[in-house]
Amino acid sequence: MNLLANIGLNAERTPIPEGATGALMRIVEQHRSGYVVHDGLKTYTAKALPKLRHQVSDASERPCVGDWCLVVERGCEFMIERMLPRFSTLVRGAAGETQTRQALAANIDHVLIVTGLDRDFNVRRIERYLTLVSGSGVRPTLVLTKADKNTDAESLRAEVAAIAPGVTLHLVNAKSTESCALLAVQLRPGETAVLVGSSGAGKSTLTNTLLGEFAQATGSVREADGRGRHTTVSRALLPLPGGACLIDTPGLREIKLTGEEDVADSFDDVAALAATCRFRDCRHEREPGCAVRAALEDGQLDAARFANFQKLSAEVARAGEGALERKARKSYAAEMSRAMRDVTRRKR
Repeated sequence: MNLLANIGLNAERTPIPEGATGALMRIVEQHRSGYVVHDGLKTYTAKALPKLRHQVSDASERPCVGDWCLVVERGCEFMIERMLPRFSTLVRGAAGETQTRQALAANIDHVLIVTGLDRDFNVRRIERYLTLVSGSGVRPTLVLTKADKNTDAESLRAEVAAIAPGVTLHLVNAKSTESCALLAVQLRPGETAVLVGSSGAGKSTLTNTLLGEFAQATGSVREADGRGRHTTVSRALLPLPGGACLIDTPGLREIKLTGEEDVADSFDDVAALAATCRFRDCRHEREPGCAVRAALEDGQLDAARFANFQKLSAEVARAGEGALERKARKSYAAEMSRAMRDVTRRKR
Protein backbone atom coordinates (compact mmCIF):
# COMPACT_ATOMS: atom_id res chain seq x y z
CA MET A 1 0.00 0.00 0.00
CA ASN A 2 2.93 2.34 0.71
CA LEU A 3 4.18 1.85 -2.83
CA LEU A 4 0.73 2.63 -4.25
CA ALA A 5 0.79 5.96 -2.41
CA ASN A 6 3.56 6.93 -4.84
CA ILE A 7 0.99 6.84 -7.66
CA GLY A 8 -1.76 8.65 -5.77
CA LEU A 9 -3.57 6.03 -3.66
CA ASN A 10 -5.68 7.42 -0.82
CA ALA A 11 -7.10 4.42 1.04
CA GLU A 12 -9.98 6.46 2.50
CA ARG A 13 -11.19 7.62 -0.91
CA THR A 14 -10.43 4.36 -2.70
CA PRO A 15 -11.30 1.52 -0.30
CA ILE A 16 -10.69 -2.02 -1.52
CA PRO A 17 -13.90 -4.11 -1.48
CA GLU A 18 -13.90 -7.03 0.95
CA GLY A 19 -13.17 -10.37 -0.66
CA ALA A 20 -11.76 -8.73 -3.78
CA THR A 21 -9.29 -10.80 -5.78
CA GLY A 22 -6.46 -9.54 -7.92
CA ALA A 23 -3.68 -6.99 -7.48
CA LEU A 24 -4.60 -3.35 -6.98
CA MET A 25 -3.07 -1.23 -9.74
CA ARG A 26 -3.66 2.14 -11.41
CA ILE A 27 -4.12 2.76 -15.12
CA VAL A 28 -1.31 5.10 -16.14
CA GLU A 29 -1.62 4.93 -19.94
CA GLN A 30 -4.45 4.29 -22.34
CA HIS A 31 -3.98 3.15 -25.94
CA ARG A 32 -6.22 1.74 -28.65
CA SER A 33 -4.67 -1.69 -28.14
CA GLY A 34 -4.96 -1.71 -24.35
CA TYR A 35 -3.67 -0.15 -21.15
CA VAL A 36 -0.54 0.24 -19.08
CA VAL A 37 -1.08 -0.38 -15.34
CA HIS A 38 1.22 0.43 -12.41
CA ASP A 39 1.50 -1.40 -9.07
CA GLY A 40 3.58 1.35 -7.45
CA LEU A 41 6.83 -0.32 -8.43
CA LYS A 42 6.55 -1.53 -12.03
CA THR A 43 4.31 -1.14 -15.07
CA TYR A 44 2.56 -3.88 -17.04
CA THR A 45 0.67 -4.02 -20.31
CA ALA A 46 -2.93 -5.10 -19.67
CA LYS A 47 -6.25 -5.62 -21.38
CA ALA A 48 -9.71 -5.04 -19.93
CA LEU A 49 -12.42 -7.66 -19.80
CA PRO A 50 -15.09 -7.13 -22.50
CA LYS A 51 -17.69 -6.33 -19.83
CA LEU A 52 -15.61 -3.30 -18.82
CA ARG A 53 -15.02 -2.05 -22.36
CA HIS A 54 -18.16 -2.86 -24.29
CA GLN A 55 -20.93 -3.93 -21.93
CA VAL A 56 -21.38 -0.57 -20.23
CA SER A 57 -24.34 1.78 -20.63
CA ASP A 58 -22.10 4.81 -21.20
CA ALA A 59 -18.67 5.00 -22.84
CA SER A 60 -17.42 7.26 -20.02
CA GLU A 61 -17.67 4.24 -17.68
CA ARG A 62 -14.93 2.38 -19.55
CA PRO A 63 -11.49 2.18 -17.91
CA CYS A 64 -9.40 5.31 -18.37
CA VAL A 65 -6.20 6.88 -17.08
CA GLY A 66 -6.36 7.44 -13.34
CA ASP A 67 -8.69 4.52 -12.63
CA TRP A 68 -7.86 2.10 -9.82
CA CYS A 69 -8.51 -1.49 -10.77
CA LEU A 70 -8.00 -5.09 -9.77
CA VAL A 71 -5.70 -6.95 -12.16
CA VAL A 72 -5.24 -10.70 -12.52
CA GLU A 73 -2.61 -12.61 -14.47
CA ARG A 74 -3.98 -15.15 -16.91
CA GLY A 75 -1.29 -17.12 -18.65
CA CYS A 76 1.02 -14.54 -20.17
CA GLU A 77 -1.53 -11.70 -20.02
CA PHE A 78 -2.59 -9.24 -17.38
CA MET A 79 -6.34 -8.59 -17.34
CA ILE A 80 -8.21 -5.71 -15.74
CA GLU A 81 -10.98 -7.68 -14.05
CA ARG A 82 -12.68 -5.00 -11.95
CA MET A 83 -12.70 -1.22 -11.60
CA LEU A 84 -12.96 0.45 -8.21
CA PRO A 85 -15.50 3.29 -7.77
CA ARG A 86 -14.21 6.70 -8.84
CA PHE A 87 -14.32 9.70 -6.53
CA SER A 88 -14.15 12.11 -9.48
CA THR A 89 -14.14 12.00 -13.28
CA LEU A 90 -13.47 14.65 -15.92
CA VAL A 91 -15.89 13.92 -18.76
CA ARG A 92 -16.53 15.66 -22.07
CA GLY A 93 -18.95 15.03 -24.91
CA ALA A 94 -17.18 12.90 -27.53
CA ALA A 95 -16.13 14.80 -30.66
CA GLY A 96 -18.50 14.79 -33.62
CA GLU A 97 -22.26 14.46 -33.96
CA THR A 98 -22.82 11.99 -31.15
CA GLN A 99 -24.28 11.94 -27.65
CA THR A 100 -21.48 9.67 -26.42
CA ARG A 101 -19.47 10.87 -23.43
CA GLN A 102 -15.73 10.37 -23.01
CA ALA A 103 -13.86 10.18 -19.71
CA LEU A 104 -10.59 12.13 -19.96
CA ALA A 105 -9.25 11.22 -16.50
CA ALA A 106 -10.49 9.63 -13.28
CA ASN A 107 -9.76 10.07 -9.56
CA ILE A 108 -8.31 13.56 -9.94
CA ASP A 109 -8.00 16.47 -7.50
CA HIS A 110 -7.05 19.29 -9.88
CA VAL A 111 -7.73 20.23 -13.49
CA LEU A 112 -4.98 22.49 -14.82
CA ILE A 113 -6.40 24.49 -17.73
CA VAL A 114 -3.36 25.49 -19.80
CA THR A 115 -3.53 28.41 -22.24
CA GLY A 116 -0.61 29.92 -24.14
CA LEU A 117 -0.23 33.70 -24.29
CA ASP A 118 0.16 33.59 -28.06
CA ARG A 119 -2.45 32.89 -30.73
CA ASP A 120 -3.82 30.17 -28.45
CA PHE A 121 -5.14 32.85 -26.04
CA ASN A 122 -8.95 32.99 -26.07
CA VAL A 123 -11.00 34.14 -23.07
CA ARG A 124 -14.21 32.59 -24.42
CA ARG A 125 -12.49 29.19 -24.67
CA ILE A 126 -11.26 29.52 -21.09
CA GLU A 127 -14.87 30.11 -20.01
CA ARG A 128 -15.86 26.94 -21.86
CA TYR A 129 -13.13 24.92 -20.11
CA LEU A 130 -14.25 26.26 -16.72
CA THR A 131 -17.82 25.25 -17.52
CA LEU A 132 -16.70 21.76 -18.55
CA VAL A 133 -14.74 21.32 -15.30
CA SER A 134 -17.77 22.44 -13.24
CA GLY A 135 -19.44 19.13 -14.14
CA SER A 136 -16.61 17.11 -12.56
CA GLY A 137 -16.72 18.59 -9.07
CA VAL A 138 -12.94 19.05 -9.27
CA ARG A 139 -11.31 22.39 -8.58
CA PRO A 140 -9.82 24.13 -11.65
CA THR A 141 -6.54 26.00 -11.83
CA LEU A 142 -5.73 28.32 -14.72
CA VAL A 143 -2.17 28.25 -16.07
CA LEU A 144 -1.14 30.92 -18.59
CA THR A 145 2.07 29.82 -20.29
CA LYS A 146 4.61 31.60 -22.52
CA ALA A 147 4.63 34.64 -20.23
CA ASP A 148 8.23 35.24 -21.30
CA LYS A 149 7.14 35.70 -24.94
CA ASN A 150 4.37 38.25 -24.42
CA THR A 151 5.07 41.81 -23.30
CA ASP A 152 1.37 42.24 -22.46
CA ALA A 153 1.25 39.18 -20.16
CA GLU A 154 0.14 41.03 -17.03
CA SER A 155 -2.72 42.72 -18.88
CA LEU A 156 -3.92 39.36 -20.24
CA ARG A 157 -3.65 37.88 -16.76
CA ALA A 158 -5.93 40.62 -15.43
CA GLU A 159 -8.40 39.92 -18.24
CA VAL A 160 -8.56 36.23 -17.27
CA ALA A 161 -8.76 37.00 -13.55
CA ALA A 162 -11.79 39.19 -14.23
CA ILE A 163 -13.79 36.30 -15.72
CA ALA A 164 -12.64 33.73 -13.14
CA PRO A 165 -12.80 35.32 -9.67
CA GLY A 166 -11.75 32.90 -6.96
CA VAL A 167 -10.01 30.54 -9.39
CA THR A 168 -6.28 30.07 -8.78
CA LEU A 169 -4.32 31.60 -11.65
CA HIS A 170 -0.64 31.12 -12.51
CA LEU A 171 1.32 33.14 -15.07
CA VAL A 172 4.39 31.10 -16.01
CA ASN A 173 7.26 30.46 -18.34
CA ALA A 174 6.71 26.69 -18.66
CA LYS A 175 10.43 26.13 -19.34
CA SER A 176 11.49 27.71 -16.04
CA THR A 177 11.49 25.71 -12.80
CA GLU A 178 11.56 28.94 -10.80
CA SER A 179 8.56 30.34 -12.70
CA CYS A 180 6.57 27.13 -12.02
CA ALA A 181 7.55 26.84 -8.35
CA LEU A 182 4.25 28.13 -6.91
CA LEU A 183 2.28 25.80 -9.17
CA ALA A 184 4.45 22.85 -8.10
CA VAL A 185 3.75 23.61 -4.42
CA GLN A 186 0.00 23.51 -5.12
CA LEU A 187 0.29 19.87 -6.29
CA ARG A 188 0.45 18.09 -2.93
CA PRO A 189 1.59 14.51 -2.20
CA GLY A 190 -1.12 11.94 -2.87
CA GLU A 191 -3.06 14.21 -5.21
CA THR A 192 -3.53 13.88 -8.96
CA ALA A 193 -3.81 16.69 -11.49
CA VAL A 194 -4.78 16.51 -15.17
CA LEU A 195 -3.60 18.97 -17.81
CA VAL A 196 -6.07 20.11 -20.47
CA GLY A 197 -5.66 22.63 -23.26
CA SER A 198 -5.00 23.10 -26.96
CA SER A 199 -2.09 21.57 -28.83
CA GLY A 200 0.89 23.88 -28.54
CA ALA A 201 -0.32 25.51 -25.31
CA GLY A 202 2.72 24.16 -23.47
CA LYS A 203 1.30 21.17 -21.55
CA SER A 204 4.19 18.80 -22.31
CA THR A 205 6.78 21.51 -21.66
CA LEU A 206 5.12 22.22 -18.31
CA THR A 207 5.08 18.49 -17.53
CA ASN A 208 8.82 18.24 -18.22
CA THR A 209 9.57 21.18 -15.94
CA LEU A 210 7.44 19.83 -13.08
CA LEU A 211 9.11 16.42 -13.49
CA GLY A 212 12.53 17.99 -13.49
CA GLU A 213 13.54 15.84 -16.46
CA PHE A 214 12.71 15.22 -20.11
CA ALA A 215 9.60 13.04 -20.12
CA GLN A 216 7.44 14.17 -23.03
CA ALA A 217 8.35 15.24 -26.54
CA THR A 218 7.54 18.86 -27.27
CA GLY A 219 6.82 20.42 -30.64
CA SER A 220 6.84 23.81 -32.28
CA VAL A 221 3.83 25.97 -33.08
CA ARG A 222 2.96 26.58 -36.73
CA GLU A 223 3.54 30.21 -37.67
CA ALA A 224 0.63 30.24 -40.15
CA ASP A 225 -2.15 29.70 -37.65
CA GLY A 226 -0.51 29.55 -34.24
CA ARG A 227 -1.64 25.94 -33.72
CA GLY A 228 0.57 23.35 -32.11
CA ARG A 229 1.37 19.91 -33.42
CA HIS A 230 0.13 16.94 -31.37
CA THR A 231 3.24 15.91 -29.43
CA THR A 232 1.28 14.01 -26.75
CA VAL A 233 -0.70 11.33 -28.57
CA SER A 234 -2.18 9.50 -25.58
CA ARG A 235 -3.07 10.25 -21.97
CA ALA A 236 -0.38 9.28 -19.45
CA LEU A 237 -0.06 9.52 -15.65
CA LEU A 238 3.37 10.48 -14.33
CA PRO A 239 4.49 10.60 -10.67
CA LEU A 240 6.06 13.95 -9.74
CA PRO A 241 9.11 14.29 -7.46
CA GLY A 242 7.02 15.97 -4.74
CA GLY A 243 4.61 13.03 -4.41
CA ALA A 244 1.75 14.23 -6.62
CA CYS A 245 0.79 12.70 -9.96
CA LEU A 246 0.25 14.50 -13.25
CA ILE A 247 -1.83 13.32 -16.23
CA ASP A 248 -0.74 14.83 -19.54
CA THR A 249 -3.31 14.72 -22.35
CA PRO A 250 -3.35 15.37 -26.11
CA GLY A 251 -4.64 18.76 -27.19
CA LEU A 252 -8.43 19.01 -27.33
CA ARG A 253 -9.76 20.30 -30.64
CA GLU A 254 -13.37 20.20 -29.41
CA ILE A 255 -14.54 21.01 -25.89
CA LYS A 256 -17.99 19.50 -25.98
CA LEU A 257 -20.21 19.81 -22.89
CA THR A 258 -22.14 16.87 -21.43
CA GLY A 259 -25.28 18.47 -19.97
CA GLU A 260 -24.19 17.93 -16.37
CA GLU A 261 -22.30 21.21 -16.04
CA ASP A 262 -23.35 24.17 -13.88
CA VAL A 263 -22.93 27.18 -16.16
CA ALA A 264 -23.76 29.58 -13.32
CA ASP A 265 -20.74 28.24 -11.43
CA SER A 266 -18.44 29.64 -14.14
CA PHE A 267 -20.48 32.83 -14.62
CA ASP A 268 -21.25 33.78 -11.03
CA ASP A 269 -21.36 37.49 -11.96
CA VAL A 270 -24.15 36.84 -14.49
CA ALA A 271 -25.94 34.54 -12.03
CA ALA A 272 -25.76 37.21 -9.29
CA LEU A 273 -27.29 39.81 -11.61
CA ALA A 274 -30.01 37.40 -12.79
CA ALA A 275 -30.98 36.76 -9.17
CA THR A 276 -31.94 40.45 -8.83
CA CYS A 277 -34.17 40.60 -11.92
CA ARG A 278 -37.79 41.55 -11.20
CA PHE A 279 -39.12 38.28 -12.60
CA ARG A 280 -37.79 34.92 -11.51
CA ASP A 281 -38.16 33.46 -15.04
CA CYS A 282 -36.61 36.50 -16.75
CA ARG A 283 -35.05 35.63 -20.11
CA HIS A 284 -32.98 38.85 -20.10
CA GLU A 285 -34.49 40.12 -23.31
CA ARG A 286 -37.09 42.91 -23.03
CA GLU A 287 -38.62 42.16 -19.63
CA PRO A 288 -39.03 45.18 -17.33
CA GLY A 289 -36.75 45.26 -14.33
CA CYS A 290 -34.09 43.03 -15.94
CA ALA A 291 -30.85 43.58 -14.00
CA VAL A 292 -28.79 41.78 -16.64
CA ARG A 293 -29.93 44.11 -19.46
CA ALA A 294 -29.29 47.12 -17.24
CA ALA A 295 -25.73 45.87 -16.52
CA LEU A 296 -25.12 45.37 -20.24
CA GLU A 297 -26.33 48.87 -21.07
CA ASP A 298 -24.16 50.62 -18.47
CA GLY A 299 -21.07 48.53 -19.27
CA GLN A 300 -21.01 46.65 -15.97
CA LEU A 301 -21.35 43.34 -17.83
CA ASP A 302 -19.34 42.54 -20.98
CA ALA A 303 -21.63 41.76 -23.93
CA ALA A 304 -19.32 39.05 -25.30
CA ARG A 305 -19.21 37.31 -21.92
CA PHE A 306 -23.01 37.35 -21.64
CA ALA A 307 -23.36 36.03 -25.20
CA ASN A 308 -21.05 33.15 -24.30
CA PHE A 309 -23.09 32.51 -21.14
CA GLN A 310 -26.23 32.21 -23.26
CA LYS A 311 -24.47 29.98 -25.81
CA LEU A 312 -23.10 27.60 -23.17
CA SER A 313 -26.41 27.53 -21.27
CA ALA A 314 -28.26 26.49 -24.43
CA GLU A 315 -25.62 23.86 -25.20
CA VAL A 316 -25.83 22.39 -21.69
CA ALA A 317 -29.63 22.30 -21.93
CA ARG A 318 -29.49 20.41 -25.25
CA ALA A 319 -26.88 18.00 -23.95
CA GLY A 320 -28.92 17.54 -20.77
CA GLU A 321 -31.83 16.18 -22.80
CA GLY A 322 -29.48 13.54 -24.18
CA ALA A 323 -28.25 12.79 -20.63
CA LEU A 324 -31.83 12.09 -19.52
CA GLU A 325 -32.27 9.70 -22.45
CA ARG A 326 -29.04 7.89 -21.48
CA LYS A 327 -30.22 7.60 -17.88
CA ALA A 328 -33.55 6.16 -19.02
CA ARG A 329 -31.78 3.62 -21.24
CA LYS A 330 -29.44 2.67 -18.39
CA SER A 331 -32.39 2.20 -16.01
CA TYR A 332 -34.23 0.09 -18.60
CA ALA A 333 -31.16 -2.07 -19.23
CA ALA A 334 -30.68 -2.66 -15.49
CA GLU A 335 -34.36 -3.58 -15.11
CA MET A 336 -34.19 -6.03 -18.01
CA SER A 337 -31.02 -7.57 -16.56
CA ARG A 338 -32.74 -8.10 -13.20
CA ALA A 339 -35.75 -9.62 -14.95
CA MET A 340 -33.55 -12.06 -16.87
CA ARG A 341 -31.79 -13.11 -13.66
CA ASP A 342 -35.16 -13.71 -11.99
CA VAL A 343 -36.30 -15.87 -14.93
CA THR A 344 -33.06 -17.87 -14.77
CA ARG A 345 -33.46 -18.47 -11.02
CA ARG A 346 -37.09 -19.62 -11.42
CA LYS A 347 -36.08 -22.12 -14.12
CA ARG A 348 -33.56 -23.63 -11.73
